[in-house]
Amino acid sequence: MSDKYSAEYVEYEGKYPFKQFLEILNDDEEVEVYASIDILIEMLNNNNRIPEKLSKSLKDGIFELRVKHFNRISRCLYFFVKGKKIYFTNGFIKKTQRTPINEIEKAS
Repeated sequence: MSDKYSAEYVEYEGKYPFKQFLEILNDDEEVEVYASIDILIEMLNNNNRIPEKLSKSLKDGIFELRVKHFNRISRCLYFFVKGKKIYFTNGFIKKTQRTPINEIEKAS
């Protein structure tokens, strides 16, 4: 077992919803999401406090990674499991001020 955090993707009914989300992004946005994941992991591995502008706790152990793109904003939902694993469940393009309940439920 590694002593460093790493990211995985949740499989649901033979599919990977987070990977499907990445496919709707353009190339630059996809790079920005991966860069944000790398920053999150680096901060966790260095025991740094995670700023709310990067990640926020939603409810019941579900967190959102906040990624600003050129002309829109995406959210990537994830949770932690024992062994320093981060599981990304799904993502969406932010269109409202609050995180939609149905997106949080998908992550649960």
